[in-house]
Amino acid sequence: MADSSDSISIDMESSSVSAKEHLVKTSNGFVSVAIFGDQDKPALITYPDLALNHMSCFQGLFLCPEAFSLLIHNFCIYHISPPGHELGAAAVSYDYPALSVDDLADQVAEVLDYFGLGAVMCMGVTAGAYILTLFAIKYTRRVLGLILVSPLCKAPSWTEWLCNKLMANILYYYGMCGMVKELLLMRYFSKEVRGAAMSPETEIVHSCRRLLGERQSANVLNFLEAINGRPDITEGLKKLQCRSLIFVGENSPFNSDSLHMTSKLDRRFSALVEVQGCGSIVTEEQPDAMLIPLEYFLMGYGLYRPAETDVSPRSPLSPTSISPELYTPESMGLKLKPIKTRLSQI
Repeated sequence: MADSSDSISIDMESSSVSAKEHLVKTSNGFVSVAIFGDQDKPALITYPDLALNHMSCFQGLFLCPEAFSLLIHNFCIYHISPPGHELGAAAVSYDYPALSVDDLADQVAEVLDYFGLGAVMCMGVTAGAYILTLFAIKYTRRVLGLILVSPLCKAPSWTEWLCNKLMANILYYYGMCGMVKELLLMRYFSKEVRGAAMSPETEIVHSCRRLLGERQSANVLNFLEAINGRPDITEGLKKLQCRSLIFVGENSPFNSDSLHMTSKLDRRFSALVEVQGCGSIVTEEQPDAMLIPLEYFLMGYGLYRPAETDVSPRSPLSPTSISPELYTPESMGLKLKPIKTRLSQI
């Protein structure tokens, strides 16, 4: 456990639960961690997509009453923000050396060390899903399970690389301007939600656009350059020792990347939920679609809603078997591959 000089604590209020935000000192700078819930419970680590933090990437899911009940009763939530993406973050110098994806994954491990956490559950969205997957590959024994939303595992395609380079140049010269916001919103949401000439954008997009305006462009640029320089970790997926639940929007620009990643995971211990008519950030656009798959995935660890488990809070959760027949994806408009779980402890 690090000493008190390595962090700053700030009391916050979000939704109906109180949160405490820590700025944790790591070997690669400070990282903001917002903690919700009882720290004696098992830990759920979250990591958002590019230019987002927990308020703009996971709020929709946690405002869903059933999902909130499921998660907060079973876990203490540790929302990790990419460096400089927290509320009120100061801008770093453009000359400040950008961290690599390996550096960011190592930061996650240092955050766990700071809070005295052992094995954790992980939930990440797109770029954040890549960071947590890389973390799981590098620190296999520290991950109980992966809940990934529109995840990436390959290096950027030429199309993505060029788009990111364009966005990086605009960020450098013009900051978080309207064009950058539009490129990011296209990354996050389906066309239907973003609106068109005949239909206005939805409140969720309007809110996200406002929150993007609060981001420091230099900080976003650093995370963007790290993600745009990411290596292919497909082969590393073979090292994973945990079960995985993958959500991907049917209309996500990263749909094919997520399907590729799913095809490379052990099908006995992974499942894919493809959400129809949805973009990348399922947690915000269609959080209700995540509830039933999440419930049955977590039931494999002995967790229920509301939680009544006899598992020791700090010890690894014990997976059990789930009957695939319990799923009714058709009623949710989902394409769902049944989840199969290990019978022995991971």
